[in-house]
Amino acid sequence: MLGFNKTAGVKGRGRWYLRLAVLVLSLFAVIVIYVSNQLLTQRFTETISNRSEVRLALYVTNLMNELQRNSVVPQLLSRDPELINALENKNYSRSTARLLSFVDEIGAASLTLLDRDGRAVAATNRNQIGVDHRNTPYFVDALRNNQTVYTTYLNTEGAYAYIYSRQIEAAGELLGVIMVEVDGQRLETGWAGVSDAVLVMDSEGTIIMATEPRWRGLLEEDALARQSAPSAIERAIRATQGWAALPADAYLRGEAVLRREMRVPHQGWRMVSFTTYTSVRERVNGILALEVMGFAILLALLFWSTSRRTASRLVFFQRESAELRALNRRLQREIAEREKVEKTLEVAEQTIAQSSKLAALGEMSAAVSHELNQPLAAMKTYLAGARLLLQRERPDEALSSFQRIDDLLERMGAITRQLKSYARKGTEAFEPVDTRAAVSTALALMEPQLKTRAVNIIRTLPDEPVMIMGDRLRLEQVIINLLRNALDATKSAANPTVEILLAAGDTVSIQIRDNGEGIENLDELFEPFYTTKQPGDGVGLGLAISSGIVNDLGGRLTARNAVDGGAIFEVQLPTIRQDVAAAE
Repeated sequence: MLGFNKTAGVKGRGRWYLRLAVLVLSLFAVIVIYVSNQLLTQRFTETISNRSEVRLALYVTNLMNELQRNSVVPQLLSRDPELINALENKNYSRSTARLLSFVDEIGAASLTLLDRDGRAVAATNRNQIGVDHRNTPYFVDALRNNQTVYTTYLNTEGAYAYIYSRQIEAAGELLGVIMVEVDGQRLETGWAGVSDAVLVMDSEGTIIMATEPRWRGLLEEDALARQSAPSAIERAIRATQGWAALPADAYLRGEAVLRREMRVPHQGWRMVSFTTYTSVRERVNGILALEVMGFAILLALLFWSTSRRTASRLVFFQRESAELRALNRRLQREIAEREKVEKTLEVAEQTIAQSSKLAALGEMSAAVSHELNQPLAAMKTYLAGARLLLQRERPDEALSSFQRIDDLLERMGAITRQLKSYARKGTEAFEPVDTRAAVSTALALMEPQLKTRAVNIIRTLPDEPVMIMGDRLRLEQVIINLLRNALDATKSAANPTVEILLAAGDTVSIQIRDNGEGIENLDELFEPFYTTKQPGDGVGLGLAISSGIVNDLGGRLTARNAVDGGAIFEVQLPTIRQDVAAAE
């Protein structure tokens, strides 16, 4: 009887424990789901807001690039000898073909040549030839100024044209006007490729560009008051009705549409975008459903575990026994493999001892080949350019290329003399060097390689000279080696970028950063003949030689991986004061 009561008491306590566990788990589930709903809604909303701001900044940048690229075209075409000769002789038979040869390369909507009376005598749009422009603002303003003028012009068809114009003159005599129209339709087409509705307003608030054609020429309030709103905003209103928890700036006329505005640094323009908060609630509900399902599974497992505890323990012990037997077999195989590897290592050590003797003989020849590779590549490019210049009967420009080749030959001679002196640690040839000039020269020597690839070079240099005591040629060679490594590291990057940062303080710091895959082995990075390139692309001496040069200059060369990806190489050198450099 006593044993029965004891068993019943244990079972009763077990049921109370089970109920308490279910209650705690349910309360925890409610708290987690509530907090997740608040945090996820806020996070997804902020994400959409941040993306909208980034896209708007990108649209403004693209618009300014398009305007700035077209702004320099009138100045160049106003000096074109063929166009000037055509206006002087009133022979325009080849002028239209001349303009057509420029329009694709420039990327403008159209090019038009006007005579002094405002009549179109040549145009890429042949329908415009003969049209009178004498009373148009872009023609009148161009005659009043000797600079390039910009005009936003509402034509007779009700469409806006964005025109740069400049007068053409020769020997102080006005000959005509060159007109360049910016391709605004291409920008609007690019904006319409996303879910945003975008518009551009002038300084008076009039819409001059928009993804919705019916908005042009109206104020923003009048455009939004129209019944036929753009499809992007209509979809946003339908998708977001009936739920809240959005920031205050997310609402336009009571609907969940985010409005962003940014100033365009041109003629007082402003750009506005409308971004929808679509699918935020769907994404949040999807994650909440997964959480609910997870807690439901936990409850089911809790009930199942109470009834299957004994069976589970048995299965656990059987599985653990099987894992121990499998582990024993793996250990035996690993012991046999390690014994085999030890024997292989003994043979490899003997082979390495013989190979090290041959490596010493080839080290100097490999170093010379590596250091002369960059000047040879530049010489090949200059020779090809000189050949083309001679074929085109431009000998003066060809002589400039040969002078550069002569400078490179002197540089190669200096490099070979330096390779002989690498073993000597002396400062007898040091002199004050401006590191800004060394960086600029290195970039100039890398110009042939930079032209073969679309690489974004970001250069940040101080306005004042940054002086060190050293050898400028050897410092330039270090910078070239680091730039070549950065270019090789960004071959697989979607948007290859190399950033050069020069800073001066107690020491001079030169940082070269790339957005490649980073460095796998930092410990062996500066060892001779260590390279991650494919056979034939490098011998692994660039960083070893660069480290030796920096040490000779009294500094140090370090490398590390960036937090957001890519590698950072930093050269630190002792600085000298401006007055000391000037005195020497």
